[in-house]
Amino acid sequence: MSNGNEKTVALVTGANKGIGYEIAAGLGALGWRVGVGARDEQRREAAVEKLRAAGADAFGVPLDVTDDASVTAAAALIEESEGRLDVLVNNAAITGSAPQAPTEVDPATVLAAVQTNVIGVIRVTNALLPLLRRSPSPRIVNMSSSVGSLTLQTRPGAETGPISAAYAPSKSFLNAVTVQYAKELADTPILINAACPGYVATDLNGFRGTRTPQQGAAIAVRLADLPDDGPTGAFFDDAGPVPW
Repeated sequence: MSNGNEKTVALVTGANKGIGYEIAAGLGALGWRVGVGARDEQRREAAVEKLRAAGADAFGVPLDVTDDASVTAAAALIEESEGRLDVLVNNAAITGSAPQAPTEVDPATVLAAVQTNVIGVIRVTNALLPLLRRSPSPRIVNMSSSVGSLTLQTRPGAETGPISAAYAPSKSFLNAVTVQYAKELADTPILINAACPGYVATDLNGFRGTRTPQQGAAIAVRLADLPDDGPTGAFFDDAGPVPW
């Protein structure tokens, strides 16, 4: 590895605020070197400074998950500076604009949610897989949501969030893609899982959630640090497995 850096190297997308920031902080607290992936330069650099001030070994990675050139450049930056990647946390996501009732939704709203929440994850994961393959214990964590669980959505009395034709199905789609990656990568050391942070107060939901971003980040930190015999192709929250 270049620069003689033997630390575990992680990248968190959408890491300048909310749950993503707290995931980066949690990984930094493990003594890891953490890339803060974010589109906005000012917010990204502010997050890096804040993490460093708290003792984390953080560095900024300009990253728009919807843009091929941006993702390619991010992979090149990590290759040049770190030589490998050990952990990728695909956290960047959008809820999409209202209305999201299926009978009222603009198809462009659905497309935008899928572009970021699903296609963005595929784009970033595939660009970084060559670097992850250089790691002895590579981990991928896809930040999903229990609103993407078809089992919970169809269970009477379950808390399923607002009716949604864009955000919730995008997470169901992400879960399905995560399973397919796990199947393809089954004969490699790469462990890939989906994580639900719970209902966290972030600007994504107008801060209506009941959990802190730090609480929401805990499951991602745990799945990022799985032992080599840990699960893959599964879906977890703090309490354990989440039904598909």
